Amino acid sequence: MSPPPGRAGGRKRGGLNEAHGRWASYLITPSLVILGVVIGYPVVSAIIMSFQKDAGLDKATGLFVAGGFAGFSNYAHWLLQQCVSTTGVTSACPPGNLGAQFWNAFGTTFFFTAVTVVLETVIGMWMALIMNRAFRGRGLVRAAILVPWAIPTAVTAKLWYFIFAFNGILNSVLGAKILWTSDEWAAKFAIIIADTWKTTPFMALLILAGLQLIPEEVYEAGVMDGASTVQRFFQLTLPLVRPALMVAILFRVLDALRMFDLPQILTGGGGGTGNATTTLSILVVDQIRQGFNSASALSTITFLVIFIVAFLFVRFLGANVVQTQANQQKGVLK
Repeated sequence: MSPPPGRAGGRKRGGLNEAHGRWASYLITPSLVILGVVIGYPVVSAIIMSFQKDAGLDKATGLFVAGGFAGFSNYAHWLLQQCVSTTGVTSACPPGNLGAQFWNAFGTTFFFTAVTVVLETVIGMWMALIMNRAFRGRGLVRAAILVPWAIPTAVTAKLWYFIFAFNGILNSVLGAKILWTSDEWAAKFAIIIADTWKTTPFMALLILAGLQLIPEEVYEAGVMDGASTVQRFFQLTLPLVRPALMVAILFRVLDALRMFDLPQILTGGGGGTGNATTTLSILVVDQIRQGFNSASALSTITFLVIFIVAFLFVRFLGANVVQTQANQQKGVLK
C-alpha cells in the first residue's frame, strides 16, 4: 500500500517527522524562556510599580512617607492631569508640573512621528530607486548613503547642535539669525531635519531590498504594454515593493514613538515655553528623577500606546506584508 498523500515513510510534508518536531521544540524552548524573562519581567515589574505611591517627605508634617497602594492615581496623574496635594486633595496639575505636560508631550511625539516617517519614506523611496539602477560606482554610492545611519544618534545630535547654533553653519549659509534650539517651531523643525538626515538611509535600505526582488521581466512587460514611467511606478513598482515598504514604515513608526536622545541633546526637550520638544520618553526620564512609581505608570502608558500602534499596523496592513513577492507579481501581471 502506498503511503497517504503528504507522507512518505512516516514523514510529514516537507521531509520532517515527529522526532524532528520534538527536537525543534526542545531547542527553541530555552530561548523562548529566556526572552520571556528578559522581556516579561521588566514589563510586569513596571506595571506593579505603577500602582504604588512614591515614597518621600510629607511637606505638611515633615515626616517620611513610605508609599503604599495608589490604585489608579498614578494613571490619573498623567491621563487626567490630576495632582494630589499633601493633604490628600486632588486637583488639576499646575503649569510646570510634569503631569500637566503629558498631552503636550503626547502630541509632540506623534507630530514628530508623522512628519519624519512621511519625509523619510518619500526620500527613502527616491534614494532606493536611484540605488537600484545600474551605473558605475553604484556600490560606492550605496556605502556612502548608509554613513548617516551608521553614526550613533548621540554623535548625530551633537553634530547638528553645532550646525544649528546661533552662530553656526546653517545661519551663516542662510544669512539669518534663527534660534534653532530655542524657538518653538524652529526647534521642532531642527529635530525633524536631523532625524530625517540620519534615518532616511535605513528606509532606503529596506525599500531597496524589496526593489531588488522585482524581476526585470515585469518592467519589460509593462514597456511592451505601452506603460509610461509614471504608470510603471504606480502600477508595478509600488504594488510589488509594498511588503518591504510596510515593514520599513512599521519599524520607523515604532522607533520614532520612542524618540529620546535626538531632542534631548539638541534642545533638552525645550523650545518655546520650555517643553515644546518634550517627547513621552523624555517625560519618563524626567519623572524618574522625582519618583519611580509614577514614572512606571507613564512608561506603561507609553508601552500601551506603542503596542496599540503596532497592533493596528499588523492588523490592517499585515495581510499585505506577509504576501509573498511571487503572489503579488501574479496579481500585477493579470
